[in-house]
Amino acid sequence: MDRLYDVVIIGAGAAGTSAALTCLSRGKAAAVVANPEETESLYKAELVSNYPGLPPMTGKELAGLFRRQLEESGAALIRGRALSVLPMGESFGVAVEDQFLMGRSVILAAGITREKLYPGEAAFLGRGVSYCATCDGMLYRGKTVAVVGGSAEARRDADFLESIGCKVLRFEKNGAYAVKGEEKASALLFEGQEYPVDGVFILKDTVSVTRLAPGLEYRNGGIVTDRHMATAVPGVFAAGDCTGKPYQLAKAVGEGNIAALSACEYVDTSSSAKHTN
Repeated sequence: MDRLYDVVIIGAGAAGTSAALTCLSRGKAAAVVANPEETESLYKAELVSNYPGLPPMTGKELAGLFRRQLEESGAALIRGRALSVLPMGESFGVAVEDQFLMGRSVILAAGITREKLYPGEAAFLGRGVSYCATCDGMLYRGKTVAVVGGSAEARRDADFLESIGCKVLRFEKNGAYAVKGEEKASALLFEGQEYPVDGVFILKDTVSVTRLAPGLEYRNGGIVTDRHMATAVPGVFAAGDCTGKPYQLAKAVGEGNIAALSACEYVDTSSSAKHTN
């Protein structure tokens, strides 16, 4: 971490790109947390033919246009997986794999994660279940941990945990996992066999938006916002698919613009109040 951004935007799809461009046009320092393009829902669309002003094209082509525009915009592009958003007084800390960003405000534009949680995953999050080896690995030094995930990142994190003295059980296959325990996670269940562990690191491509920030409200699977895209957490705004249906590009772009305008106003108002006091 080497600076405090005005706005940290989680997501580099249509909503996130729109939000970043608006923040920059308002003279704000913006950082955008971006997963690889191929993980986005838009990238997988066979054909997009209803976006105003553009000819029909594949989702891959349109996602590429958005990403190139974002890369050339001047926003700080942070490539990685957002893990958590933590209120820290007058700012927010955003954990992104092995990095930690600070922002005066946050815009959640992370889309939707359709992957179901494993039984026990939510119940033991922060009590033996973690999404970040870099963040929590030292808590398990000298202990036994399970690493669930078959990606290159999961293998690197498993290597890291071994390097700091953890005994690592690697689970790279897809399947029916469950986390068990009482006060804390104490075992991982996989294919009918129970493995005693002190911690479980679940390393998916994305973290469900419902797990990113404490204090948010949800309705019908989406983050509840007002007309200004403000959430229940002051200083945190949301836009795009993560706010619920309809899952349309035009909606995502419009909400990204509104969220950015609101975040900029929040930053300006907060700064003015601080100087007045």
